[in-house]
Amino acid sequence: MRLHRKSALFLLLASLAVLGTPPVTSASTIGMNVIAKPLTRERIGTLPKSQQKAWLAYLERSEKQKAIDKQTLADEQKAAGNASPKHASGGRGMYALRGDHPADWWTSDDAIKAARNIVTYQVADGGWSKNIDMVSKPRAPGDLYDADNENRFPDSADFDKPVDPNWHYIATLDNDSTWMQIRFLAHVTTALLAAHRDADALPFRASVNLGIEYLLDSEYPNGGWPQVWPLEGGYHDAITINDDAMTHAVEILHDVATGAPDYLFVPEAVKRRAGPAAERGIGCLLKLQIAENGVKTAWAQQYDALTLEPTSARNYEMAALTSDESFPIVEFFMSLPNPTPAEVQAVHAACAWFTRVEIFGYRFGSGNFFADRSSPGGRKLEAVAGAGPIWARYYQIGTDKPIFGDRDKTIHDDVNDLSLERRNGYSWFNTEGITVLRDFKTWVQAHPGSD
Repeated sequence: MRLHRKSALFLLLASLAVLGTPPVTSASTIGMNVIAKPLTRERIGTLPKSQQKAWLAYLERSEKQKAIDKQTLADEQKAAGNASPKHASGGRGMYALRGDHPADWWTSDDAIKAARNIVTYQVADGGWSKNIDMVSKPRAPGDLYDADNENRFPDSADFDKPVDPNWHYIATLDNDSTWMQIRFLAHVTTALLAAHRDADALPFRASVNLGIEYLLDSEYPNGGWPQVWPLEGGYHDAITINDDAMTHAVEILHDVATGAPDYLFVPEAVKRRAGPAAERGIGCLLKLQIAENGVKTAWAQQYDALTLEPTSARNYEMAALTSDESFPIVEFFMSLPNPTPAEVQAVHAACAWFTRVEIFGYRFGSGNFFADRSSPGGRKLEAVAGAGPIWARYYQIGTDKPIFGDRDKTIHDDVNDLSLERRNGYSWFNTEGITVLRDFKTWVQAHPGSD
């Protein structure tokens, strides 16, 4: 596929029909993003009667847990005499959580210190907030669970405007949150237990179990996961593939259920719940794979929790096929020791789509991200002989044409037409497909699929 400016009128009209937006005058602005719908009792009331009970029970469980979380924090603040609670220090601080450490590091003083600090940020529901340096220092008793996650570009009509500014992204699977803390603490726990340091492992073991309970409690009746739970409203209620949120939730529950080494200490009762939960998640992922003209392709970043239709998130994140989040789903299916025929076919279909939409002859930016951001023109897509393959983050459903969103909710067919801030500030292209397609060539020898 070659990336080029769409000029044919029928393609523009097809784009507008898919996006559900009225025509606009600019040749490269093909529509306006539409806000996602939250999960509400009113919407649940439109479901078939047989489905309403499970969804209402889920909503009530979410509301009850949010009340518990808030009361737990209030009690902690009172006990600590903390009348001026502070936000956590911003920053990812994720290096120590990545797992790139020698075996003996996991029982070291540095590992134990990091694990103790991480536990202090865990919400009563078992999850964690995001964008926090949880490794360097502990959360002070009574301080807030979150960093200041308010949008830097305030707008009363912004899709990311919080329903409650004082309770935002608590807790979440966004930005490598919750699943990464669970995985890190599970590894520390396993290492300490192997070293016969059961007493040292005890608080981390409890934290992991609580984190797994979070994943179990937050799973939707249809097998999806919201971005934030207890539910926050807005697009956060959508089934979220973005940042591999749902994929990692499924991976951890699958590891727990199948007895992966880092989760052998998890109680049997929890393991028995994890198995069906993981299977529901896998079934949901299979169902969410988007078909174009009857042919399966890839996945969207977000889906409406009730209709399972692709939906938007932030102003510049449209309902579209996405390569970034589809690659890890395929890698997960290829990692399964005994994939089902449906999982095998999902991989074949997605890899055929990855091959169909790869882009040659173009480069986005110079390759030096920080230099591009500081340059007057910022990052741009430029023709470079022999470059590629790269993949656009978003492809329009129905046409497979790369599309791009701006902070003002406009949707474009040319990344170079975006504002400088958004062109520099988002990952519009990637190269992960190179690795996935290479792995597929090996995997397909054992799993040839069927015509």
